[in-house]
Amino acid sequence: MEEFYNFTISARQDGDNGELSEDSRQDGGFFAVKAGEYCFYVIMVIGQVEGHYQLPVNTKTTKYEHVIPRLTAAEYDPQIDGVLLILNTVGGDIEAGLAIAELIAGMRKPTASVVIGGGHSIGIPLAAATDRSFIVKTATMTVHPVRMNGLVLGAPQAFDYFRSIQERIIGFVAEHSRVSADRFRELMMYAGELVMDLGTVLDGERAVGEGFADEVGGLDEAIAYLSQRCAEWKKEK
Repeated sequence: MEEFYNFTISARQDGDNGELSEDSRQDGGFFAVKAGEYCFYVIMVIGQVEGHYQLPVNTKTTKYEHVIPRLTAAEYDPQIDGVLLILNTVGGDIEAGLAIAELIAGMRKPTASVVIGGGHSIGIPLAAATDRSFIVKTATMTVHPVRMNGLVLGAPQAFDYFRSIQERIIGFVAEHSRVSADRFRELMMYAGELVMDLGTVLDGERAVGEGFADEVGGLDEAIAYLSQRCAEWKKEK
């Protein structure tokens, strides 16, 4: 916790131009930035979301054990006014991604997400978990059924488990976005778009049209939304 507080304070003391301290620039995909009178904590989700098993060193990952403590600290740090999630992910560990999404969905402070490259697989619940989700026009959200690498026992219980995980994801996204569970399943099982796989690739405008994202937009729109919500949230308090 102490590292987070020191780093956050140093980011706020750099003046009103939004520049970050050297400490915050060296902290990978986690940093605080000041926009006007508000300070937002930025979390980047890139590559694969790494869960209980460590991925090869040549794979870009976002480790859930790094994200969860920072989200918790941001929620209770009085100097942080909101959280911005920037997504460019190819998916990853389902339970780890869903755990992060549930934590974000339960935050009281304003949250926003921006999909800038890909919101593949588990990236969809992560985007939907925030109060407002943005996606740039050239980004994509890829919807496909739950898959697993490695040895899988060909028993009915294994397939029931896959189905259970899939329904948890569908239920979460349907609850936190504008897409219905039935439409999600339909796009997930579509057979005419992905090579050697089921699913659908949605570009920015189509993702908004289907209800997976709230608005086509990027960094400016997300920061403007957070600033507006912070002003409203402070008045409510």
